[in-house]
Amino acid sequence: MSSFRNRGERLAILVGGGPAPGINGVIRSATIEAIKNGLTVIGILDGFQWLARGDNSKVRELTVDDVSPIHFLGGSILGTSRENPTTSEEKLKNVIQALRNLEVDYLITIGGDDTAFTASRIDELTGRTIEVAHVPKTIDNDLPLPGTISTFGYQTARHVGVQIVQNIMTDAQTTSRWYFIVTMGRKAGHLALGIGKAASATLTLIAEEFGSGYVRLDHVCDILEGSIIKRRALGRDDGVAILAEGLAEKIDPRDLNELEEIERDAHGNIRYAEIPLGVILKNRVRQRLRERGIKTTIVDKNIGYELRCAPPIPYDCEYTEDLGYAAVRFLLSGDTGAMICIQSGQLVPFYLSDILDRESGRTRVRMVDIHTEHYQVARNYMLRIDQSDFGNQRWTARLARAAQLRTEEFVERFGYLAEE
Repeated sequence: MSSFRNRGERLAILVGGGPAPGINGVIRSATIEAIKNGLTVIGILDGFQWLARGDNSKVRELTVDDVSPIHFLGGSILGTSRENPTTSEEKLKNVIQALRNLEVDYLITIGGDDTAFTASRIDELTGRTIEVAHVPKTIDNDLPLPGTISTFGYQTARHVGVQIVQNIMTDAQTTSRWYFIVTMGRKAGHLALGIGKAASATLTLIAEEFGSGYVRLDHVCDILEGSIIKRRALGRDDGVAILAEGLAEKIDPRDLNELEEIERDAHGNIRYAEIPLGVILKNRVRQRLRERGIKTTIVDKNIGYELRCAPPIPYDCEYTEDLGYAAVRFLLSGDTGAMICIQSGQLVPFYLSDILDRESGRTRVRMVDIHTEHYQVARNYMLRIDQSDFGNQRWTARLARAAQLRTEEFVERFGYLAEE
């Protein structure tokens, strides 16, 4: 990086994509550091929504007094939107022209894949007349940061998610029922696994454990039904299963096409984002059990929106202060076009041109590594059908009675799960 230069001009801050705890912390520290270095700071409202229309009126100047108390707050004082200008050359031109009309010299974007790609296009097309830094955020924790560094917002989302799940676990035990809880995480299962492991849920299911390709719906149901049976054999009729929403896209489309609950577009294609995963699995597992005379109450629940705008815990308050500061220092150093990361307490820029797929416009997704002890500890403490359930004939027979199956039927039905 070259030496600092104090041009004394304008820095704009913009938030795109879904909310995540800690956004206001980035806005706060970036604003304070920029003003300390002689810059004027403007906040662009509602992401790229208005800029994409060529409207540069939806902005507000930010002062130190404006941002001093905001890092404890959830949400975003600048709002956000999912407007993606890169879907249209006209929209992208509108954004760049609006930024130029606002006399913006530096731009900090806070967001996920789409926002990062838009930031990279602005950086590329403006030829360093607008210098860009991107601060990555997602409660999914699936961006390719080094090692196990989490994305900001994840720790708070997990913390709040655990509190919710613990309350539900108490309800499940009190009322003798099961809950199937679907958590956000459209591709990777970090949030589901983090919540399930920390809350000691009965079991957690994530897409990564099924490898590449699709998994049959019956396979997923077998795992859930097996856990319910095993719990019954231990004298309990309650439990909580945490399900990563990314499972929906792993289920074989042949199985989904048979279901009436699936929403489709005008051409009859499945809308994967709208798949009611918890409802589908609840109905299927409950039907299986009822056919054998087992009455079990199963409740489906989604959690995610409760997590995104939660007030950040101290971890994210501190983390986002570093990120906002580092983003400004990166820009003032004369550099541009990078995603900002803090590694071992130091700024580490990851240049957008290196980490973005130019065709998809997305960064590489960081999946859960199921070959680590981190995952194996979680898996070992889940209540699931495994090899130990078939090594003792008396215990296997007890499981079969809990399933209201003959022993050989139980082995034939669930034995394959022990091989995974």
